[in-house]
Amino acid sequence: MTGAECLLRTLADNGVRVCFMNPGTSEMHLVAALDRIPQLRGILCLQEAVCAGAADGYARMTGFPAAALLHLGPGLGNALSNLHNARKARSPVVALVGEHATTHLRHDAPLSSDIAAFARTVSRHIVTVPGVDAIGAAAAEVIAGALGPPSGVGTLIIPADFSWSPSNFPLPRVPAAVRPAPEPSRLEQALKVLASDARAGFILGGSALADHGALAAAGRIADARGARFFGDRTAPRNRSGREDFWVRRVPYFPEDAGLALAGLTHLFFVEAQVPVSFFGYANTPASPVPEGCALSTLAAPGEDGPAALKMLADELPGSELRPRVLYAPPAVAADGPLTVDALGRTLAALLPAETIISDEMISSREPVLAHLLHAAPHDQLPVTGGSIGQGLPVAVGAAVACPARKVCALEADGSAMYSLQALWTMARENLDVVTIVFANRRYRILDIEMRRTGAAAAGPKADAMLALDRPELDFVRLAQGMGVRATRAVTAGEFAAQLRLAFAHSGPCLIEAML
Repeated sequence: MTGAECLLRTLADNGVRVCFMNPGTSEMHLVAALDRIPQLRGILCLQEAVCAGAADGYARMTGFPAAALLHLGPGLGNALSNLHNARKARSPVVALVGEHATTHLRHDAPLSSDIAAFARTVSRHIVTVPGVDAIGAAAAEVIAGALGPPSGVGTLIIPADFSWSPSNFPLPRVPAAVRPAPEPSRLEQALKVLASDARAGFILGGSALADHGALAAAGRIADARGARFFGDRTAPRNRSGREDFWVRRVPYFPEDAGLALAGLTHLFFVEAQVPVSFFGYANTPASPVPEGCALSTLAAPGEDGPAALKMLADELPGSELRPRVLYAPPAVAADGPLTVDALGRTLAALLPAETIISDEMISSREPVLAHLLHAAPHDQLPVTGGSIGQGLPVAVGAAVACPARKVCALEADGSAMYSLQALWTMARENLDVVTIVFANRRYRILDIEMRRTGAAAAGPKADAMLALDRPELDFVRLAQGMGVRATRAVTAGEFAAQLRLAFAHSGPCLIEAML
C-alpha cells in the first residue's frame, strides 16, 4: 500500500470514521486512498473553515476525533478561526495538512509556508511525518495527542512524496484515553468549605455541563448547601431544557458577570478556568471574580468532572436527590411582529426533544436562551472561542455525528456569511439541519460595543461599517442556490408555521427570520 493508505488505515483502525476535506494537489493520494478504506467517510466542504468547524461539532457530540484534511499552509490558515474555537472547546480534532514533496521544499514554491508555525497557534500536538516508514506511527501519535487528556487539536503535516511512496509498515493502535478522577484532598477541601461557608460557588466546564448525572449532582449540592453554579463560557456542550438543573453561564459582559458572581467567598472550578471578560474596557477588571474570593480546583481540565460532582454530592450530608420543580412547557407566541422574544418563545414551544442546537445568535442570544430553559431537553453547542463563523459548520459536524437527532442552527445574519458554504455540504449529505437566520441586517453586537467602549457616536461613515444593507442579503435565494429549501418569515405566525413544517420533515432547510 501507499503511505497515504497506511495513514488513512491507521485513522480507521483507531476509530476515526469521518474526514471533512477540502483537498488540493498535495493531498490527491490521500483522496484516492478513500476508495480502498470503506470504514472512513469522506465529506467534501467548500472552504477549510467549514472542515474545521464540522470536525469540532463532530467531536463535541461524540468525544472522539473526526479528521479535517487541509491543503498546505494557506488551507490551514483558512481553517484557523474554527480551529481556534476547537482549541478553546478542548475538542479532539485531527487536522491533516498536506505539504510539498520534500524534494520540492527547497524551491520556495508559491504555496510554500511555515505550516508548523500556523499550527502552533491552535494545536496541542504537532507532528511532521519524518519518512514514509513512520507515517502510521505519526498518525497514531497525533490521534493520541488529540485525545489527551486533556483533549485538543492534533495536527499532522504530510509531505506529498510520503503519501505516494510504497509503505508496508504496521498500523499502530492508540490506547483508550482515560480521564483520572480528582485527588481525594480536593473533595475533602470542598466538603469543609460547604460545611462552613454558604457563599460558595462552582464554575462547570467541559463534560460537567454535558452530563445529565453531573447536573443532577450539582442540583443536589445546591439544594443541600445553597451553592451557586455557573457555566464556563468556553464549555463546548451544555445540557438545557426544563428537565435538567439549570446552570447559568457566566454572562458575556463583565458588569453582568460581576453582578452574577457578587458575594461569593469561595469558587471551585470543575473542568473550567477563572473567567475573564472577552475584551478589556477602561476602568473595568479583567475578571468578574469578587476581590478576596478564594479559588480552588475540584477537577482540572482533562480530569473526570462528572465523577467529581457525583462523589461530592454523595459525601455531602443532606444532598439526597429530590424531585425538581420543572419549568412549565411554553406556548407558541401569538401572531404579530416577529421579535427576538416571539422567536425564542416559539422555538422553545416547538423544539423536538434531544435536538442539538448550534448557537451563533450573537446579540439575540440571551433572550432566546432564557426561553429555551422551558423547552424539551436538548444540547447547546456555543461559540467557545468567540471566533464567529462556526455556527453552520458545527451544525454540519453534529448532524454527521448524530444522524438520528434533529440539529438546529441558530445563526446571526452577519456571522452566517463567514462560512455560508456549509449549506452546500448540508444539501449534498442530506443532513437533518434546520437553520434559522436572525436577519436584523446589522452587526448588532457592534452597535452595543460602540457604546460600551466609549467610542464616539456613530456618524454616517461609521454606521455604514455596521449595517448589512446596500444590498440587503437574501438568505432564501442564497440557500436555494446551494440546494437547501428555504422560506422567509416576517410575522410571528409565519415563523411558527414554517418552524412546525421544518421540524416535521427531515433534511436541510432554512428559515430567514426578519427581525
